[in-house]
Amino acid sequence: MALRSGRHFLQIPGPTNVPDRILRAIDSPTMDHRGPKFGQLGLEIIEGLKHVFQTQQPVVIYPASGTGAWEAALVNCCSAGDKLLMVETGHFASLWQKMAGKLGLQVELIATDWRHGADAAAIEAKLKEDRAHAIKAVCVVHNETSTGVTSRIASVRKAIDAAAHPALFMVDTISSLASIDYRHDDWGVDVTVAGSQKGLMLPPGLSFNAVSEKARKAAQSAKLPRSYWAWDEMLTANKSGYFPYTPATNLLYGLREAIRMLREEGLPQVFARHARHAEATRRAVRAWGLEILCANAEEYSNTLTAVMLPAGHDADALRKIILDAYDMSLGTGLGRLAGKVFRIGHLGDFNDLTLMGALAGVEMGLALARMPYKPAGVTAAMGYLAEAAGARTTGAKVRAV
Repeated sequence: MALRSGRHFLQIPGPTNVPDRILRAIDSPTMDHRGPKFGQLGLEIIEGLKHVFQTQQPVVIYPASGTGAWEAALVNCCSAGDKLLMVETGHFASLWQKMAGKLGLQVELIATDWRHGADAAAIEAKLKEDRAHAIKAVCVVHNETSTGVTSRIASVRKAIDAAAHPALFMVDTISSLASIDYRHDDWGVDVTVAGSQKGLMLPPGLSFNAVSEKARKAAQSAKLPRSYWAWDEMLTANKSGYFPYTPATNLLYGLREAIRMLREEGLPQVFARHARHAEATRRAVRAWGLEILCANAEEYSNTLTAVMLPAGHDADALRKIILDAYDMSLGTGLGRLAGKVFRIGHLGDFNDLTLMGALAGVEMGLALARMPYKPAGVTAAMGYLAEAAGARTTGAKVRAV
């Protein structure tokens, strides 16, 4: 294979680009995971994660993908036959629902068109109908990676409270944590699920459960089998910074560095940066004359944008052209969206110039693929980013579109 100069543009919505600082941290000699230095590392990471999740509650770390953290959330809190209320906002919400079924849980599913987030009013209505309080938990994906739709978690919490229902509240933040404002404590979430490979800027391999006191109490009587995923042994060992089994030591080095980077930038600044890049991307899509999959502007994702192609055009063919010509990977359409959309990831270790390179690659690819489009997206995004940079300097407001 011929050498391609420069870095590959990885513009899928995760795994994301790993910063050099984190790569260097991972590239360290492996330490004794029972020794005193490791305990110090563990305590620093566990405390730092609370800052990222915006919680005072424990955060459990697993050597696993986000799928493992899904399972951990369910098996620690549920017994066979328990009923869950889940919302099918996209492909990943659907996979979580299928997992619940395989674990012997009953799922009542609220379907969507995959262009809208979780409907708080529909959730409230379902909970009010459940007078016997049979529903054990409400499960929602915060940011649906397959669609670029962000559900309003605070509104869902208000709906649960308005229904006066005791259900646990579980939220998947795999493609939103450390990128979009998320507040485990303020929003009354009982179990937050997350992964390492997106906003945390790490390779895949770590996943997380932030767990409330209510969730930990539910775990005491839950009957689903669990061993590897059990919270109790993890939380006991974590008190001194250790784990009940061999952890992913070198990934934890990287996680410590990621937390330090997030603290240095500041979470409000991290969220503002992602919002800026998302808005620039959306302006580019509109200027190209293409349609954003998310149908509600209040639910636009700040970590990825799913772009619909006109009928009769294959999004995967476009992705292949862009990969072959410009060495850039874009996200594919998943499930019912296969071939209909491509997804631009704009999260993690990302700046204005990186975004402009990504959008230029898309625009050039649209031309190569002979797609019906207007060659104005890059200019629209560049103008917005320049105006936003000026506004940050002067304090002026950026014009809305």
